[in-house]
Amino acid sequence: MATILCIEDNEQNQYLIRYLLEKRGHAVVLAGDGSEGIRLATELLPELILLDIQLPGMDGYQVAGILKGIPQLAAIPIVAVTSYAMVGDRERAIASGCSAYIEKPIDPAAFPGQVEEHLPGQSRKAD
Repeated sequence: MATILCIEDNEQNQYLIRYLLEKRGHAVVLAGDGSEGIRLATELLPELILLDIQLPGMDGYQVAGILKGIPQLAAIPIVAVTSYAMVGDRERAIASGCSAYIEKPIDPAAFPGQVEEHLPGQSRKAD
């Protein structure tokens, strides 16, 4: 079981992500914007951060850069979960500090395995 921070402003996406990951035994903490996400990440030190790119206020690229600049958070994997799927979006997410990229809409059957691939100490294969 891991603690996963999900920084996502859409309540339907929050519900689906929480449901799918809690069903697998993970603790999911939700943040509705980047500022709250940064605060919670610093307090909780989660094993993994799921980050939407299109957030109110500061976007996910900015949030990832800030998170990676905080020494105690720098090693925590950040997975972008976003509808941004144009040429260059994946590369921009990786360049901003994300270690992986999952496109929305998510596939409920595959999503938990895709996320678990990025948990520290996990093998790099999906179920």
